[in-house]
Amino acid sequence: MTILAGAFIVAMSFVTAAISGVFGMAGGLMLKGALALVLPVSATFVVHGLLQLVANGWRAILHRKFVSWKIAAIYALGAFTAGGLIGLVVYEPTRATLYLLMGLVPGLVWLPQGWVKVDASRPSQAYICGLSVTGMNLTAGVAGPLLDVFFVRTTLTRHQIVATKAATQVFSHMMKVAVYGAPLIAAGGKGIPPWWVFALAIPLSMLGTAAGGILLNRLSDVDFKRYLRLILTVIGAVYLVQAARLYLG
Repeated sequence: MTILAGAFIVAMSFVTAAISGVFGMAGGLMLKGALALVLPVSATFVVHGLLQLVANGWRAILHRKFVSWKIAAIYALGAFTAGGLIGLVVYEPTRATLYLLMGLVPGLVWLPQGWVKVDASRPSQAYICGLSVTGMNLTAGVAGPLLDVFFVRTTLTRHQIVATKAATQVFSHMMKVAVYGAPLIAAGGKGIPPWWVFALAIPLSMLGTAAGGILLNRLSDVDFKRYLRLILTVIGAVYLVQAARLYLG
């Protein structure tokens, strides 16, 4: 890996962690696309999982008083189930397919609320949330908009939403690292960035998370949802264009 590519990953770790610190997602979607520009597809799952595991874990710690631990615990059961099932299947999308899937995922935020009546605060649906969101994380690489569908109908505040989603995503990213990391390490770790990239990216992602938390306090609940939809839509559109370019190129 070139120094420039490593520096790019480090910089994006900070920027995307800050975005996720504000909205509880979007940053992970952006980071995954950035990693796909400079890493092999299988390596993007592992690196994305590690960096997002740290960013989400730190965000959950910073906002721990707002976390709904009941939702997080039941979600974890669904996440472990998804990891176990998908771990039995050999799956790795092409770069073009990866961008296509990532470009389609943000469309979920535009589903009319009346179409999908799910609520993560209900135990059975928290389990389904963990199963489906982790499943999408392990196939498309990201699943923030699907996760958001389960939180739209909850009575949680924006702080509780960001904190609880961060806690749940710790388990999803653990599964991502386990499912893709084991065979990658067995193959010699091809495509994994050098140690110094992680040494710089991890503390910067923690710093970005803290910075995002400060901005979150300045947003109203209405602006929080409005800006989130706009950002996700723009990112999705960019990824669809990139997918088309790769398929036709």
